[in-house]
Amino acid sequence: MFSNRHSSSLLSRLGMASLLGAALFTTALTAQAETVEVPVGSQGLVAEANILRGKKQEFVTTELGEPLSIQGPVGEPAITRWEYADFYVYFEYERVLHVVKKHRG
Repeated sequence: MFSNRHSSSLLSRLGMASLLGAALFTTALTAQAETVEVPVGSQGLVAEANILRGKKQEFVTTELGEPLSIQGPVGEPAITRWEYADFYVYFEYERVLHVVKKHRG
């Protein structure tokens, strides 16, 4: 059959071929990746998002005052949107889900 020398040479070549294939595959994936940078002021969230998330509607009214308008509740779970001058506050039932900056443009 095969000698030990021939078998180890074949295994060595197969190992090298596998490593080369993996390296080429990784390079191909990396070459297709793209970095997208969005300036902080354009990301759509406002500073209030972190302090409001999870809070009840009464807390939001106390902190920000009465909204300009209220839409909803709609659907299940009930989602309501409160509009303020520069952003919207979205609620699921009575709790804040998201705060989204209004698009200006």
